[in-house]
Amino acid sequence: MSVNFKPLADRVLVEPVQAETKTASGIIIPDTAKEKPQEGTVVAVGNGKPDEPMTVKVGDRVLYGKYAGSELKLDGKDYLIVRESDLLGIIG
Repeated sequence: MSVNFKPLADRVLVEPVQAETKTASGIIIPDTAKEKPQEGTVVAVGNGKPDEPMTVKVGDRVLYGKYAGSELKLDGKDYLIVRESDLLGIIG
């Protein structure tokens, strides 16, 4: 998964996971009731700040805050651009 976008400084481009469409019991969730995902895969990272190197890398699965970052669309796909400090952690 390669995208022609290079974030600046300490920013990270994240591809959010798709929101669940069904509950565990099989009930279909309508679009209006779906929760915004808070998990995604890092697609691109900036170079970091001179005194703070980046700790995430492309391919990491990360958690981020519910209202973190800015949504954008590149090549027809939805992405989220966040500062590394807005990331809550890396998933195993």
